[in-house]
Amino acid sequence: MRTIAEINDKISKKKAVVWTVEELKARVLEKGIPAVTKEVDVVTTGTFEPMESSGAILNLGHTDPPIKIRRCWLDGVPAYSGFGAVDLYLGATEVAEAQDGEEIRERGGGHAIADLIAGKPIHLRAIGQVTDCYPRASFETTLTKDTINQFYLYNPRNLYQNFIVGVNGGDRPLFTYLGPLQPHLGNAVYSNPGAISPLLNDPELNLIGPGTRVFLGGGIGYVAWEGTQHFPKQKRLPNKTPIGPAATLALIGDAKQMNPKWVRGCYFHNYGPSLMLGVGVPLPILNEQVVLHCAVQDQDVVAPIVDFSIPRRVRPTFGLVSYAQLKTGRITLEGKPVRTAPLASIFFSRQVALELKQWIESGEFTLTEPVFPLAMDRSFLPQNLWGSQLSLE
Repeated sequence: MRTIAEINDKISKKKAVVWTVEELKARVLEKGIPAVTKEVDVVTTGTFEPMESSGAILNLGHTDPPIKIRRCWLDGVPAYSGFGAVDLYLGATEVAEAQDGEEIRERGGGHAIADLIAGKPIHLRAIGQVTDCYPRASFETTLTKDTINQFYLYNPRNLYQNFIVGVNGGDRPLFTYLGPLQPHLGNAVYSNPGAISPLLNDPELNLIGPGTRVFLGGGIGYVAWEGTQHFPKQKRLPNKTPIGPAATLALIGDAKQMNPKWVRGCYFHNYGPSLMLGVGVPLPILNEQVVLHCAVQDQDVVAPIVDFSIPRRVRPTFGLVSYAQLKTGRITLEGKPVRTAPLASIFFSRQVALELKQWIESGEFTLTEPVFPLAMDRSFLPQNLWGSQLSLE
């Protein structure tokens, strides 16, 4: 019924009808899919959750005399320097090291990235490889986002299309990437915000691919590639939504334009640092099929309940549970009630979708066509055979 070019023309004239995905879901229940398809042009989705496979590329500019950086710390956090002389990659989960006897803080790359985006100064310490063209051996200074050249996020894996619910059937507390899991099925933690999550509303990735413009950390970003661990061949329900971790996206965007409200460092006790990130994806309403997929409700999307007390790659599960059940705050496992809590902020996920809606309505944000479709035939290849293990004693 529509093309992206036609929708962009309406956006430029500030005449596009834009709803959040929750607004669309409610109106489909009232009016039905055909009526809604005729009425709306764009639907906005969003999430705000830890995305640990994230990081920042930085170019510092050359010193005088020049330095070829081979070891580097940003606010005590090691950064990778195996690129050009003053190019760095700062990973969100890299842990701050003790400096001059100072205790290790609950701080990592995600905090340093968030501080730079917020305009705060960051201490840099670098050690160089002395060569004829790079004679400087060390360098120390204070950086801000305004005193470096490039500063952009390149995130190898964001926006999981569904994920798991973590529980602990053992007899001691476990500290995981989902946070603390209490023993004897004391709690259950889920990370995906459910039916408002971006990729669950385009389950076959018909609208999203490399080149798709997105809301990333309060700035404009793009889908760069499929994400690592991209697994679109995950088993799916008849509504095409996956029953567990499936597709992922690699995202890129200029961190200098981002808003600290939507990029926050975080730390998981006894696990490590990460990065809370707001991501929103606009979905053009091209036809009724798009609306059908966006109309999916929390009771129509499920996730596997995984027992983390078994230290294996493939862990036993307690079956599948719907997001509608998870969001009640209680599920029942082995005949007992278990408290549930989301790792994603449902409130801020909604706010991401709302802010993106406002951008589009004001003509500040137009849509882009994917350059090519994402692969839908990727299998997940584990390292099934353990090699020799090093003794850590």
